[in-house]
Amino acid sequence: MVTYNAEDGAYSLTQAGIVVSVILVVVAVIIAAAGAVWLYKGGKKKGEQGESRITVKQLVFSAMALALAFPLSYIKVIHFPWGGSATLCSMFFVTIIGYWYGAGVGFSAAFAYSLLQFIQGGSSWMLSLPQVLLDYIFAFTALGISGFFKGKKHGMIIGYLLAVFARGVFHSLGGYLYWMDYMPEEFPQSLAMLYPVIYNYAYLVAEAAITIVILILPPVRSALAAIEKERKS
Repeated sequence: MVTYNAEDGAYSLTQAGIVVSVILVVVAVIIAAAGAVWLYKGGKKKGEQGESRITVKQLVFSAMALALAFPLSYIKVIHFPWGGSATLCSMFFVTIIGYWYGAGVGFSAAFAYSLLQFIQGGSSWMLSLPQVLLDYIFAFTALGISGFFKGKKHGMIIGYLLAVFARGVFHSLGGYLYWMDYMPEEFPQSLAMLYPVIYNYAYLVAEAAITIVILILPPVRSALAAIEKERKS
């Protein structure tokens, strides 16, 4: 299910490997969701008062957010000449899970999203396990940092921006360790030492700017307020 290209020194999943990986991710998410419901709701002691820490509604809202984030990650609205593309608000729908439900749920959802992103983009080109961890697992799971701003004033925006910044840190570190030799010739040589930072934060900042502009539009604010009301009902 994994092939090795000696010329490039890279690994890639075969078609069968991708199918198996998708199935494993889906099964893992289902098991985790079922376990969460049992542990925090069905597993409550008889007569215990109060709501469970993770409810079916939370799982449903989290799943809906991820279901929006993943296809939006395919919609590239800005392409940069040296590589990298800004997507249509895909990161926001991951970070909002943490803002809604806290760091625990936020990091869990972001980790599931990291696996989906790896299957989407990383499975066809893998240099090593540490490279995969930095470029996919650690980078996208870092979006769960938004959970630390649950309930805080302007927490949705602040948590989103810090999560984007944290994702860029892991991507940039991976760039310095593994991708410097792949710097395109047209990239300014005077900025060569900043290549991983510029490459990654160019599309991350662009997407963040687009997202913030969209979020402050009155119709979007009204829609988010309606979702928040339904989520808390």
